[in-house]
Parts: sequence; C-alpha cells; structure tokens
Amino acid sequence: MAFGTQDEPDEVMNEINMTPLVDVMLVLLIIFIITVPVMKHAVNIDLPRATSEPEQAKPENILFSISAQGDYYWNEQKIADGELPGRLAAEAAKNPQPELHIRGDKEVRYERVAKAMSAAREAGVRKIGFITEPDAK
Repeated sequence: MAFGTQDEPDEVMNEINMTPLVDVMLVLLIIFIITVPVMKHAVNIDLPRATSEPEQAKPENILFSISAQGDYYWNEQKIADGELPGRLAAEAAKNPQPELHIRGDKEVRYERVAKAMSAAREAGVRKIGFITEPDAK
C-alpha cells in the first residue's frame, strides 16, 4: 500500500464536482429567459370605471329672499304671499328634497320670516337654512 497514488479506488477526491452546479444554473437561466418577456410585454389598457351604487342626484337649492319691505322672492323672482304654500308643497314632494335657503333683510320684521318658516314647516320642507353675510372688520 503506497500512500499518495491516485490509482487506488478508495481514495477521496480533493476537487469539487461542478457538473450539478452548472446544471442548476442553466435551469435557472432558462426559467428567467422564459419569464422576463412575459412580465415586460403586458398590454396597457385603460378600463372603464363602474360602481354598483346608484348615483345620488343632488337637488337644486331654493333661494328664498325677504326684502326690507316684506316682499317674498323665490329664486330672485317676486311672488305673492298666496303662492308661497303651493310652491313649498311642490318642492317638499320632490325626491330628493331641495334645501330652502332663507335670506332675510336685516330691516324686515321678524313676523315675515316666521310666517315663511311656518309655511315651509307645514308644507313638509325638512332642510331649511339661513344665509348671512360675515361682519366686516
């Protein structure tokens, strides 16, 4: 038995076998070559947007003004006192109900504003608001 000779079959190899490593690297290279073009060549499409919720129609606001003389104005048009309950009832019947914005002159008697608010309440108008102007400082 001579030590150091390579003819003996039981001797341990001193070099790393590169063949399995090269096989694994080639398989990975082929996988990347196949998948990269698929990821990059997507077709850009601008799809339409849709929702399942019905669109809420926003009603117009009613601009109700009371002048300093006590005259009523419905969207800038003068109306008689007798027309007010009918117009308010027609607007209260709409779905969705519009908002009633009341603009009262600061010189008008409170009684005229209170009558208009009472008529709106009796007609069934649920949304009533007051429009004011900010103080000038």
